[in-house]
Amino acid sequence: MAGSKKLERNLRESERNFRLLVEGITDYAIYMLDPEGRIANWNRGAERIKGYKAKDIVGKHFSVFYTPEDRAADLPRRALQIARKKKHYLAEGWRVRKDGTRFFASVVIDPIFEKRKLLGFATITRDITERQNALSELLKSESQFKTLVGGVTDYALYMLDPTGVVSNWNAGGERIKGYSAEEIVGQHFSRFYTPNDQAAEKPARALKIAVETGHYEEDGWRVRKDGSFFWASVVIDPIRNDAGELIGFAKITRDISERKEAQEKLLAMQRQLAESQKFEALGQLTGGVAHDFNNLLMIISGSVHTIRKDITGEKALRALRAIDSASQRASSLTRQLLTFARRQSVQPQPIKLSERLGVLRDVLSSGLGSTVSLMIDVADDVWNIVADPNEFETALVNLVVNARDAMPDGGWVIVSAKNIPEKAQVAISVEDTGVGIPDDIAAKVFDPFFTTKAVGKGTGLGLSQVHGFAHQAGGTVGLKSVLGSGTAITICLPKASTHLTPGHEQVSSKGSGTILLVEDNPEVATVSIGLLEQLGYNVRWATDASGALAELEKDGIDIVFSDVVMPGKLDGVGLAKTIREKNAKIPILLVTGYSSSTKEIGSEFPILRKPYQLHELSRELQKLAF
Repeated sequence: MAGSKKLERNLRESERNFRLLVEGITDYAIYMLDPEGRIANWNRGAERIKGYKAKDIVGKHFSVFYTPEDRAADLPRRALQIARKKKHYLAEGWRVRKDGTRFFASVVIDPIFEKRKLLGFATITRDITERQNALSELLKSESQFKTLVGGVTDYALYMLDPTGVVSNWNAGGERIKGYSAEEIVGQHFSRFYTPNDQAAEKPARALKIAVETGHYEEDGWRVRKDGSFFWASVVIDPIRNDAGELIGFAKITRDISERKEAQEKLLAMQRQLAESQKFEALGQLTGGVAHDFNNLLMIISGSVHTIRKDITGEKALRALRAIDSASQRASSLTRQLLTFARRQSVQPQPIKLSERLGVLRDVLSSGLGSTVSLMIDVADDVWNIVADPNEFETALVNLVVNARDAMPDGGWVIVSAKNIPEKAQVAISVEDTGVGIPDDIAAKVFDPFFTTKAVGKGTGLGLSQVHGFAHQAGGTVGLKSVLGSGTAITICLPKASTHLTPGHEQVSSKGSGTILLVEDNPEVATVSIGLLEQLGYNVRWATDASGALAELEKDGIDIVFSDVVMPGKLDGVGLAKTIREKNAKIPILLVTGYSSSTKEIGSEFPILRKPYQLHELSRELQKLAF
């Protein structure tokens, strides 16, 4: 009997402790329902969560906690029905507090049976509003992120599965690559690569690198739906789950074709600047040596004219002719270098192309040989151009000779011209039917001393002279070539703004009067005096500008013949301008091997180039007499 009472006492104590435990819990609402759903007891957690005190809620139906919508849907009754039938009911949803506010609840309802008789229901409710709000915010954030990614149009943002199959697609992908989501989702991303990249297994290699290194990035060509190429910036990152397993790849592609084009333009400008600097440096070097070199040639060629009348032996005459020929070739090379470097002293004037090419036809034909035919196609209505006639003829001859050399088996050389109204220029083309020029060589053909001919077969200055002539004349030169089909080189020169004026006829090669020679180099002066005296002139010599002005004060000077480069404060150009201010009637002829100061005078004073021949000197002096 005593043992039975002790057991009963322990049981009551255990029940009391359990009841205290349940009633003391504040994070959960724990309460009992009778079989009809009326509340039988109430703990502190229920009071805290739902706002009712036990005396206010015990005996009332638990449906009071449901929203009007759920009550209208008969959810409280169905919840008890499910709990009784399935021995458990679990749900989450909105519930209502005493003050009418709502909270999101996790609800568990379990039926309580004794000897198969339903005694009621145990209900546990937890306020999970914070968790629900966090979940809602997460879902909202995910939705916003999806909207953001889906709306981006400057980048193709999409996912790949672990094998490289496209699993989603944004608006940027459709804009850049041309595929809609319906067309591309489920397709392998390798279709964006060029055939060559596909053959080289580049797509698989990209995914492999991304997996091994955690990142893959490159710029390269990609292919749109319509087959067109674009230059893309590509990033691929592997995506792993919490266990570290690969579940796919995130891929970002941007069309950077415009940036690549801008970079290529910048590189082209840098190359052009480098070329310009190279040409400028060569021009400065050429100009620096040209004056002294031409003075040496002037002494050689002038001395040949002086001693020719004193030599009678055939052997000596042959040697003299050889010296004269070598001097003229050296002079020609120097002129071509100066023309390339745009340092040549030029005297531009209007040229009627049809007439000038008609005069040159025989000269050009004779240089082509028997296997090459010449065609000149220049209409009478082609505009006159403005250029130095001698330099123009030299450029044309150089182009025709190069065209001939490109046709070892014969062919045609076609010289044509047409007006370019939008540029106020005339385009003169020399086209051949030869072997053509490879791209790597075409980029170098205008460089001085560059030649593909055998040693001794060319100086490499022909096309460089053409390049320099065209630019110094205010025009351009361009080349188009197709291997096996021929080459066309086109010079564009300014349209002449003035009409042609008839030249003076030379009435006599014998001169008269007194010439003031201004030359600081004694050897050149000696040669020049000899040539002038051969032409019948009296000569007075001054070594600099101040000496020349002193001689002019003595009167008796008919023509001033002055070198441009001289020591002292005044060079030849300055001297000429000073003389013109004092006496505009005195004719002045300038002579130079090279001087940058001649660029300033234009056609104000005639200029004779060193080294000159006797007949050239005679011609220029005769012009001054009219």
